[in-house]
Amino acid sequence: MQGELAAMVNESTTNCAADCRIAFRRPMADARANHHIPNMSRAFVKEDAFVDAIADRPISEHPNLVTERGLSLIEAALDGARRDYGEAQAAGDREALAKAGRELRYWSARRASAQVVPPPADTEEIRFGNRITIVRDDGREQTFCIVGEDEADFAHGSISYVSPLARALLGKRVGDVVRAGRDDAEITAVA
Repeated sequence: MQGELAAMVNESTTNCAADCRIAFRRPMADARANHHIPNMSRAFVKEDAFVDAIADRPISEHPNLVTERGLSLIEAALDGARRDYGEAQAAGDREALAKAGRELRYWSARRASAQVVPPPADTEEIRFGNRITIVRDDGREQTFCIVGEDEADFAHGSISYVSPLARALLGKRVGDVVRAGRDDAEITAVA
């Protein structure tokens, strides 16, 4: 009887040990198979998704024509982007680092492609860099300087050379009439 009892206990222990080994072996095997997947909080995964979601700023397909002032503005923006990138890197701020990296890539590309156009020698014909005054049909007088895309600021009197108004003005002379938005406008001065 004792022999039978010992055999039953031994068999039960063996089966239990085998079941335990199988139960414990599977997670260990799975862990070894997935050892390349780090254990991390979901917060980090979401942050990485945000960092990857920041798209680069689009770069114009047009030549990057700039005035001397425009080149200075690009260089100042590039210096600012470098500073912001360094500060974000030192702070370990991944979101700020991604944003600063995007700006740094943009301004580096714009600086590398910049083509400085000297001021026009004459004012006979409208060219890049000229200051033009127009008078619209309704009597409004406006003055613009034709500049590069990054330098353009309509509120401060500068328009991009690729804008519809600038394209209408380029090559024209004082006295010519051009389309300016929905109205016509006469060119009254070129400087």
